[in-house]
Amino acid sequence: MNTLQEASKIYQAFQKGGPSFGGWQMLPGTNHARAIARSGVDWVCVDCEHGNIDDSAMHEAVVAIAKEGVSPIVRIAANETWLVKRALDSGAHGIVVPLIYTVDDAKRLVASTKFPPEGHRGFGSPLPVQCFNDEPLTYYLQNANSTLLTIVQIETASALEHVREVAALPGVDCLLIGPFDLGNNIGKPLLGEMRQELKDAIEKIKKAAHAEGKKVGIYTNSGAEAKAYADRGFDMISILTDQIALTASFSQSLAAASGQTASAGSKGVTGYDGKQ
Repeated sequence: MNTLQEASKIYQAFQKGGPSFGGWQMLPGTNHARAIARSGVDWVCVDCEHGNIDDSAMHEAVVAIAKEGVSPIVRIAANETWLVKRALDSGAHGIVVPLIYTVDDAKRLVASTKFPPEGHRGFGSPLPVQCFNDEPLTYYLQNANSTLLTIVQIETASALEHVREVAALPGVDCLLIGPFDLGNNIGKPLLGEMRQELKDAIEKIKKAAHAEGKKVGIYTNSGAEAKAYADRGFDMISILTDQIALTASFSQSLAAASGQTASAGSKGVTGYDGKQ
């Protein structure tokens, strides 16, 4: 029997250090989730905030990803206890939580992710163990608090202001940066080349996370951009989003088939140095 820790690829990656790369799933479908997982990524984020994925599709995707030996991460729609419960009870190896505004928001989140005495997560679903090699439910109960990852998005101006305090909270494992919302919320929207104020905010978040011994992640949508952030010491980095990738791939193939110049498609998020 493998342990929860051995079954979670992203947990192992965080323990070993070095960058962990993942895919971003916005479109529903078990085969779709499985196809992304088979690419060789460490994790797949099932996006229930901005993606077209409901509760039922989330449950199916989480199991499909886990059965490929990849960690399913669920981004819930909001910092709500019942959404945390649904995601973790599906068997997710971790959750991403958007739109944290205050330190108290982060504290409330952590409490909802942990079984007593560290929190108030309810126990009873038999479903999570199918994503951890069908370990006994009692083993899951004893080890979930120390293994499942709580990933907090820093994308509001108030969270940025208190980022070191959020990073210092026990139970917060990783700070994830959404460059688009972060830029919008600090008045420096990402409309092309990233402005210096947004670059500085991203660096501030990275330094705060690492100063408190936590991981830092960022959303990107290209391999080149992901490598640039990995080279700068980021720990958890998305490399591609399914919906964008599908459109770009078909566009490029159509251009090649028709003898036209292939479209560059999505080049991802413009990074620190302004390069795609």
